[in-house]
Amino acid sequence: MIKPKESFMFKTNKAFSGFSVNDIPKAKAFYSGTLDMDVSEENGLLKLQIDNGSTVMVYPKANHEPATFTILNFPVDNIDTAVDFLASRGIKFEHYEWENIKTDVKGIMRDGGPLIAWFKDPAGNILSVIETKA
Repeated sequence: MIKPKESFMFKTNKAFSGFSVNDIPKAKAFYSGTLDMDVSEENGLLKLQIDNGSTVMVYPKANHEPATFTILNFPVDNIDTAVDFLASRGIKFEHYEWENIKTDVKGIMRDGGPLIAWFKDPAGNILSVIETKA
């Protein structure tokens, strides 16, 4: 059993998330260029710096298979502005006609939850922009 004084380490640590890609140079170009994120590379790994101080690790995997779920969400103030901006940079948004998820012509889900639009990175991983109200 964990002693109460030892359990604090998970509340105060700087945990981070990570995901795989099949091509680090393509991922670096996409995240730093297309998405204009701060990206550093060390020992063959990428670190995506998030403005809130978090880091996301991107690592190469020879037998990479794209995630079938959203691996990274980008909160935005205005979904239409974000989708238009990303589309101008060549991003193609996913279109869904599922029972619980239906997107419009721009690829935005407007019913049944927060406004959200999904797109893929060069490795096929699913990302999203999601409208949040401050």
